[in-house]
Amino acid sequence: MTAKVVTFGELMLRLSPPGFERLLQSPMLVATFGGGEANVAVSLAQFGLDSHYVTRLPSHAIGEAAVRALRTEGVRTDFIARGGDRVGIYFAEAGASQRASTVIYDRAHSAIGEMPADGIAWDRVMAGAAWFHVTGITPALGEKATAATKAAVAAARRAGARVSVDLNYRKKLWTESQAQATMRPLMRDVDVVIANEEDLQSVLGVHVEGADVTSGTLDVNGFRDAAERVTREFGPSMVAITLRESLSASDNGWSAVLWDGATKTLHRSQRYMVRLVDRIGGGDSFAAGLIYGLVTGRPHDAALRFAVAASALKQTIPGDFNRVSVSEVEALAKGDASGRVQR
Repeated sequence: MTAKVVTFGELMLRLSPPGFERLLQSPMLVATFGGGEANVAVSLAQFGLDSHYVTRLPSHAIGEAAVRALRTEGVRTDFIARGGDRVGIYFAEAGASQRASTVIYDRAHSAIGEMPADGIAWDRVMAGAAWFHVTGITPALGEKATAATKAAVAAARRAGARVSVDLNYRKKLWTESQAQATMRPLMRDVDVVIANEEDLQSVLGVHVEGADVTSGTLDVNGFRDAAERVTREFGPSMVAITLRESLSASDNGWSAVLWDGATKTLHRSQRYMVRLVDRIGGGDSFAAGLIYGLVTGRPHDAALRFAVAASALKQTIPGDFNRVSVSEVEALAKGDASGRVQR
């Protein structure tokens, strides 16, 4: 039977200028949809799982378009609540070479941020679920979203589902002290933490020795120590850390490590040099690949390899969603990185 997976978060309208233009360089914006947990839900649906996405959206035309976008990708939308007045928006400008990508949020008072405490029947949502995933972005949306996140995690535990959290620190949404006050207590009910070095520092207060966010300098021993500390001090049994070497806005080294607290084993993935088309959603596609690998019973090292390959492919695709199949990911994970035309 296909595993049921549930994700919860904010689905936003993404507005971007064409290609690598600056915002409003020309009077045109390309409209798509995206958001951390929605991106995970889409990937998992593409991989063939029973993928359910939970959010709250207005009943007007933009809200309807957002729901249709998810259904088109194979995501189940049965538990999406309807209400509120607006869909959150973000403006994304793609960087190139030495010009960094930029994101501007316009999501205050969005439907999910004003969702009532009883807005989702969480026990019904989680019935039969094998996995629940959320990110640190959702509780950063305010007190109501924080309460909903905690209720969702509690319901997942009652249902026997495994829980993963991508820390995903967003300094434009909350401060480090706010993030730590909310997220650190939540970790005791989490099985798998997903993060990068900045997330660990900002959200959990765990510093990674030998890592430099701006230069992309990496020391794997530092990540081992940080991951071990997360499992020891906060409770999750596994910690996955993505390793991005930011050579420029166009070229990144991409790999990851996975710490298994039960066996005290650090798994290290293959490494790709990625020529970026769109890095937004790269971490979400990694999370989805890891969830897919673990929920389908792959060995931990194989699940990690699958996740890194899936996220490398995503970063070559415009938009938030990762539109790749299991076979495409497996081909790359097994070593076919030539990029030759498939005929």
